[in-house]
Amino acid sequence: MAGFQGAHPRIITPDTPNIPDGKAAAPTYYLDFPNFRRRLLHYDRTTVPQFEAFQETKKQLLAQATHELRLEDFRPRVLTSFVRNQLIDKVYLPLIGANLAKQIGAAGEGKRTDLMGLLLLISPPGYGKTTLMEYVANRLGLIFMKINGPAIGHAVTSVDPAQAPNAGARQELEKLNLAFEMGDNVMIYVDDIQHCHPEFLQKFISLCDAQRKIEGVYQGRTRTYDFRGRKVAVVMAGNPYTESGDVFQLPDMLANRADIYNLGDILTAGSEEAFRLSYLENALTSNTALARLATQSPQDVPALIRLAETGQSEGVSFEGNHTPEELNEYVAVLQKLLRLRDVVARVNAAYIASAAQADAYRTEPPFKLQGSYRNMNKLAEKVRPVMNDQEITDLLAAHYESEAQTLTSATEANLLKLRELLGWLTPAEDTRWQEIKATFRDNLRNSGAGQLLQMLDKLENIAGGLSGIREVLKRE
Repeated sequence: MAGFQGAHPRIITPDTPNIPDGKAAAPTYYLDFPNFRRRLLHYDRTTVPQFEAFQETKKQLLAQATHELRLEDFRPRVLTSFVRNQLIDKVYLPLIGANLAKQIGAAGEGKRTDLMGLLLLISPPGYGKTTLMEYVANRLGLIFMKINGPAIGHAVTSVDPAQAPNAGARQELEKLNLAFEMGDNVMIYVDDIQHCHPEFLQKFISLCDAQRKIEGVYQGRTRTYDFRGRKVAVVMAGNPYTESGDVFQLPDMLANRADIYNLGDILTAGSEEAFRLSYLENALTSNTALARLATQSPQDVPALIRLAETGQSEGVSFEGNHTPEELNEYVAVLQKLLRLRDVVARVNAAYIASAAQADAYRTEPPFKLQGSYRNMNKLAEKVRPVMNDQEITDLLAAHYESEAQTLTSATEANLLKLRELLGWLTPAEDTRWQEIKATFRDNLRNSGAGQLLQMLDKLENIAGGLSGIREVLKRE
């Protein structure tokens, strides 16, 4: 058979060395049928079974490696209760997107070559830092490698798993080095970094600058990982206070490379209303009456909230089909959630203000009750349409009294501060609160730092007096 084109060794061409006698030099295939049957039989009985065995072995080895490395655990899974609200769309995603574009590069002509940086999210517990970043990793198709800061602890200062003091810390460091070994399409998320030693966090400095390099140890072997041009994002999250009550700190050189955002206190223009609205949007799935609204007609939520706030139905339209009974139920629940939202937002503002204040300048005990999404969701799940104002007040009081019990000796002061914020203080409670604040200020003045401040104030007054005497002597 002539007319074949190709480089198969069984096709005779002019370039074929040692052309057999009697065979043309043109591209021709000569069929030797008995030889063809022998080769076909060998392929069917030997080659095919070997290939199938190879494929099965490869499949088993991949499954075994996947199980040993726990790769399924690193696949981002968005919670079913996650709500992509207006705050996320209008505020969070633009901020996060700008940072990730700087870290992993933007597509197209605007792609940066100086990939660098770090995203640092700060907030009290319960504001959805981890949930938000897992959602972003899921949308971007990145492996979500979450490193647990409390498991690492203050004793760890190296990324070498062999130097970990316990099995939990060793496992987290192995995950970290596995992320380094992956080297692409991965988001390294270090959670609760207030529990980590500053020296450990300093290891990320070179990874977060333009060099994008870091030293790691994988399976006992030291390596320098170069992530320039790779889709590797570094995100850290923490709370304003450590577990011992100390003010949260971060190494200066690492903070200098980070874009830092406080999810509990977003200060960009126009974000306050979206932040307050997010309390309600996130709580929809927690309330039995509103859960079906969140899943079936989320586009009607803003209109229903306006109806609950104003009580005016003129000009309000809905895209979903709601019966009058359902609308009345939605509005009744949302009116109660609005009151809860206002209280939780005030508690959040007080917590943020207290967390930002140095102990030396306090005039009252630190306020540690929180107003996070988690608090709002816990309250929302207990709200029923038939509840009255007193029942809502009792619900708030019971919730925060339960939460304050974890503060042990600070329970009384925090509950009195809460009641002052909400205007609930009785005359006896107000007297007790004033006594606590006065005692706190006295103790602060008598402490070492307080005494030093008093001495400095006195020296400053003496210096001022001497300056006045000097001016009088000059005039005379």
